[in-house]
Amino acid sequence: MKQSDIDSAKARIDAGLPGFLRETPLWKLPGGTFGLDGAEVWLKLEQLQVGGSFKARGMANRLLAHAMPASGVIVASGGNAGIATAAAARALGVACEVFVPEVSPEAKRARLRELGATVVVTGASYAEALQACLARQLETGALLTHAYDQPEVVAGAGTLAREIEAQAGLPDTVLVSVGGGGLIGGVAAWFEGRARVIALESEGTPTLWQARQAGQPVDVAVSGIAADSLGARRIGDIAWDISQRAVADALLLPDAAIRAAQQWLWRTFKLAVEPAAALGVAALQTGAYRAQRGERVALILCGANFDPATLA
Repeated sequence: MKQSDIDSAKARIDAGLPGFLRETPLWKLPGGTFGLDGAEVWLKLEQLQVGGSFKARGMANRLLAHAMPASGVIVASGGNAGIATAAAARALGVACEVFVPEVSPEAKRARLRELGATVVVTGASYAEALQACLARQLETGALLTHAYDQPEVVAGAGTLAREIEAQAGLPDTVLVSVGGGGLIGGVAAWFEGRARVIALESEGTPTLWQARQAGQPVDVAVSGIAADSLGARRIGDIAWDISQRAVADALLLPDAAIRAAQQWLWRTFKLAVEPAAALGVAALQTGAYRAQRGERVALILCGANFDPATLA
């Protein structure tokens, strides 16, 4: 994965679905807001993206890069990738079938139906939903969109990092939530050699952390507060390859800190984000990542597809 792949993804989306993606705001805040003396924190408000998450970038690129069969597109997802695929499919006027695990929130399923997708709820985890999706794809011949492990998906996600640089220049450090690795793969590919990229995972979804311990991707048990969106069982091959050369560290955060950060964002800024999007704030608030004086730290608030009643 190269910067040129990400540039191509941006051009393809702009040409094939003009106006589909939003340029989401980048909000610069003094580090003192987060208890950091002398640092600067950039919040990339990607929860405001089409479909409520960064996933719209990769899914749009994937759909536009291939001829579309009559049966449309099919995807397995914890929710966000499915919503993004359904939104892109609707914009292109094609059918979309989404397989989600039983752990997926009803709020995400409802949004999929609103977008016109056929929703199939199956399996206790994303991995089981994926297996059912793959079997169905063999029957229908629909275009398979993977939630995180296809080149077009990763390159599309990388347009987010490209956008950050266009808006504000280079950050020193970018903190990125990781599930299967599509986002961090794209972000790290764009910033490779120019900014430090740190992976963040919940203790219940440690795909990259465990892979780094083992020296290779391994299956992990997934659970906890962020399992609906970070619940891949294994880090994607593309993200693993990129992470070997372009991700400086992987940090684990407890569910309690993630929930506290999610609620803090709501109380302090009225920013409603899902737990996976709050990991960067949790890393700063707990000291899991310690920013230095003068450091510019970018956090990606990567999604907002959740039941807002849980913020109460």
